[in-house]
Amino acid sequence: MSRFWSPIVHSLTPYVAGEQPAISDIVKLNTNENPYGPSPKALAAIAKATADTLRLYPDPTAQSLRAAIAESHGLDKSEVFIGNGSDEVLAHTFQALLNHDQALLFPDITYSFYPTYCRLYGVEFQEVPLDSEMRVRVEDYRRPCGAIILPNPNAPTGIGLPLSEIEALVKEHPDQVVVIDEAYVDFGGESAIPLVRQYPNLLVIQTFSKSRGLAGLRVGFAVGQRPLIEALERVKDSFNSYPIDRLTLAGAVAAWEDQEWFDRHRAMVIASRERLGDRLKQLGFEVLPSSANFVFARHPRKSGADLAAELRSRSVLVRRFSSTRIADFLRISIGTDAECDRLLAALGEILS
Repeated sequence: MSRFWSPIVHSLTPYVAGEQPAISDIVKLNTNENPYGPSPKALAAIAKATADTLRLYPDPTAQSLRAAIAESHGLDKSEVFIGNGSDEVLAHTFQALLNHDQALLFPDITYSFYPTYCRLYGVEFQEVPLDSEMRVRVEDYRRPCGAIILPNPNAPTGIGLPLSEIEALVKEHPDQVVVIDEAYVDFGGESAIPLVRQYPNLLVIQTFSKSRGLAGLRVGFAVGQRPLIEALERVKDSFNSYPIDRLTLAGAVAAWEDQEWFDRHRAMVIASRERLGDRLKQLGFEVLPSSANFVFARHPRKSGADLAAELRSRSVLVRRFSSTRIADFLRISIGTDAECDRLLAALGEILS
């Protein structure tokens, strides 16, 4: 009963995750999951870790995973933070680093968890409109602010900024934290992690859910200079000292170290994305340039709501957002080529 709620609960508009249907023989292109699953080495490591040691608490500081990530980037493990999915890393970031006297800036069309976190943690924010081509313009962020968070590539548009523009943004705000959310960077973007050593105000967040095929394991991480990481640790250890379990640690380390699997399957997703984009254009869709594992597209003759509903009736799921500027766009995750072909066949029927 709502009379027992704390006052803040009444004011929240929760994030709505993509549908996880219990329907057989469905083409699920609505949640940006990797169609190829995780590295077999990760599965083997998880199986090996399924032992009597599960009676013991995991390493609260996730040292093995921090060390693996840090070594690959030439950093110290103290400059890496591990969380239960990048959503938890983001949540701690909003609490620890983004709540200041002036407003937090982020795009008006972006990851819809950002305003949710702001309302939950009492963070004042301003949305900066994308331009007419749905692009982030760094010059629009040249204004007073408390901090900035920016996905690169952006979601749900899929459009990325070059590293030079990210560096310009960080350089222009030396007294504010700039967070770059790189959930999709492995599919064609440029990571800002190489800039961390030079800029103490830069925090970069990534996830194992997309390019490493581990959405079901829940692993995310942040990279930044030690003071930023310490702030995240203080919040984490005031909330949950053990967010990463033993199986997750074992699987994530193995996945991170399996570079061959990562490179091969990332290339497969990119190739399928380009193929799907070309085929959608042949069907008359406007397709935004994507550096992610999804495409963002709309058709001039069909509303987004109608297309999504008619696709669902044909057992094909895509994601649609209700925001006015993008209501007619569909966000289509990249599946296998066979799954993409089923989508295209369904769209062909609908549009004919």
